[in-house]
Amino acid sequence: MIDQLYILPILLFSVIIHEIAHGWVALKLGDPTAKMMGRLTLNPVPHIDLVGSIIVPLFSLFAAGSVFIAWAKPVPVDPRNFAHYRRDDMLVSVAGPVSNLVLALVCSITVILLAIANRTVEGMNAPLADESMVFLLRMFYGGIYLNIMLAVFNLLPVPPLDGSHVLASLLPAKAAAVYARIGFAGIFLILFLMRVPVFSDAFQGIIRGLFIPFRALIDHFL
Repeated sequence: MIDQLYILPILLFSVIIHEIAHGWVALKLGDPTAKMMGRLTLNPVPHIDLVGSIIVPLFSLFAAGSVFIAWAKPVPVDPRNFAHYRRDDMLVSVAGPVSNLVLALVCSITVILLAIANRTVEGMNAPLADESMVFLLRMFYGGIYLNIMLAVFNLLPVPPLDGSHVLASLLPAKAAAVYARIGFAGIFLILFLMRVPVFSDAFQGIIRGLFIPFRALIDHFL
């Protein structure tokens, strides 16, 4: 699946922005932990998780032909600094998926601009420029679907994903504490559910539904 490697740069950038969004919103809500730890940066080094950012995406890419799960190193957040613990924890959690939907919009606009520029490149008779343009178009177009997928995946209400923090904020305190004990074991539950046709079909259906307005935006301008 070497021809699918074009998606990896946008994947790495997307998961980094996802984590920066968590840290930035936490900072605005009174928690400077992520900033103090040097995590509010586009430099990929502090964000890369060997397993989640490299090994898992590459394995899924070569084994299944697509990337459906990836993550960066989670930004440190100290909820004790929040003025309103449950509300602020929910806002910080939602910030990551929202950033992915914003990136999907940015990728859509970039595809439109590249397609318009490509009309000029096509008349230049420059093979290298043509190949570069095709690569960029594939990367950013794939980035739309990828970021929608990251947003939907992270909103699943299974610990330790962002959606679990949202759900925990809505549960009574005792129930939320019990729910949180699932911890990282929730990843194995997700991997199992992804192999259940009803769940995986619903998951993909939501992603395809959210993709429609982005595709309509591109079609409108092109």
